[in-house]
Amino acid sequence: MTTENTSLERSAAPSIRRALRFILNDRPIHLDRTAASDTLLDFLRIDKRLTGTKEGCAEGDCGACTVLLGRPDADDELRYESANACIVLMGMIDGCHVVTVEHLSPRGGPLHPIQQAMVDEHGSQCGFCTPGFVMSLYALWMRKPDPDRLEIERALQGNLCRCTGYAPIIRAAMAVTALPAEDDPVLSERERITGILQSWNDGSRLELTAPPRDNGSEELGSAAVEPSDVPYEGDVSNTDNALNNRILRPASVDDLAQLLEENPDARIVAGATDVGLWVTKFMREIGPLIPVGHLTQLKKIEEVDGTLRIGAGASYTDALTELAGRIPAFAPLLWRIGGNQIRNMGTIGGNIANGSPIGDMPPPLIALGAILHLRKGSEQRKLPLAEFFIDYGKQDRREGEFVEAVSVPLPSPEAHIAFHKVSKRRDEDITACLGAFHLKLAENGTIETLRIAYGGMAGVPKRAKTVEKALTGKPWSSASVDAALAAFEEDFEPLSDMRASAEYRMMVAKNLLRRFFAETQDRQLVGAEAAQ
Repeated sequence: MTTENTSLERSAAPSIRRALRFILNDRPIHLDRTAASDTLLDFLRIDKRLTGTKEGCAEGDCGACTVLLGRPDADDELRYESANACIVLMGMIDGCHVVTVEHLSPRGGPLHPIQQAMVDEHGSQCGFCTPGFVMSLYALWMRKPDPDRLEIERALQGNLCRCTGYAPIIRAAMAVTALPAEDDPVLSERERITGILQSWNDGSRLELTAPPRDNGSEELGSAAVEPSDVPYEGDVSNTDNALNNRILRPASVDDLAQLLEENPDARIVAGATDVGLWVTKFMREIGPLIPVGHLTQLKKIEEVDGTLRIGAGASYTDALTELAGRIPAFAPLLWRIGGNQIRNMGTIGGNIANGSPIGDMPPPLIALGAILHLRKGSEQRKLPLAEFFIDYGKQDRREGEFVEAVSVPLPSPEAHIAFHKVSKRRDEDITACLGAFHLKLAENGTIETLRIAYGGMAGVPKRAKTVEKALTGKPWSSASVDAALAAFEEDFEPLSDMRASAEYRMMVAKNLLRRFFAETQDRQLVGAEAAQ
């Protein structure tokens, strides 16, 4: 059931720009021909011959292609984060500072302290993965020069060493000595880089139309040109392929709404942690492409009257601070989503909007009673998140409509909350089954309210309403839980696939409810002991 729609005033159309602009290491670059499916990794290796950035998995898992992306935040401060260049699309880096491993140390010059520590501690064996490890550690070092072991291990979650050299790599990370900011190639240039990026923040919309590149050519697009010389040649073919390869970077959220109304078949991309694989693994054309990772308005997270409103563009990294800080059950779940590179780029809104039945965020948000905010042009509407998912691959999203935010009612302190993910590999793996539980007990120990949601058990993230009904009003006891288990067969008919069989999923779903019950008993015992 949707709430009453609201309407916004339309903004004036922005100016149009015809060249993508970014800074690569120490040089501003403008490109006037780039296709929607072009990746940053290909540009670095093929166009610029910066081969320190390696291609390993081409799906954001191994970290060999790790680079830093510096982007202005809502306060116009330059924020650097690690990212997988293999699934970063060129349209996403407009207005960014891209830093590769070559920039850390001049050719023939002294090594950066992180590189030197890798040498001293024998942290490189075959060497293929080493640049990616160095860049992940550099991102950590910039954020926290004196990390502890846990912070180091988390920073390296998204980097795989095929030579099993993790121990010396961790020793190297712990041995890194401080480098004065004025001697660091990125920190010493921060003011200059910030000034350039701020000067580019002119409220313009980027529109690029380029034909698919010739796979036999060496160039991805036109050669880079200096900022003072950015002609638009106007020689682009006007074929359907050219139109499908358009990049349309909106100037604002209002401009995004207008662009999507005019181009309802366009692909919205924030972090490309899913869409990037459509390009690298399935060779799909994904244009017209509308990148939105630069829209700070969509990244805003604010608490109002007991509800946390999370902009659709807020990343998992942002959510770790804001969402897990208020609902601690989110922390262990979020730390298991990819590595830092994926958490920095992937967004809460993107995980919801793609409608995957095994997305990690929808079940917990459904269990908490989240409300989705949608927008089409100047019209806005809300609906319960649980009602957004209709069937496999089908959501309640109208043509030209996009997810703007999600509102999460903050649970009461006495509520019992738990989110449990089951996967073949603990970290950086796709869910086989995820259970989310939100329980509030009455004073007499009976179940007052209960919301249970699962991912991986149906074609959509789904509530276990029959199980909830079987338990509500009953004593919160092992006998009540056991009696309600048969209701799972009425709620779910899981499928078998490469991640789990239907029988296994059903067994896991039931056992997660048992686990949740056991955890609440431990919590009650701890509370009772503390009161004595």
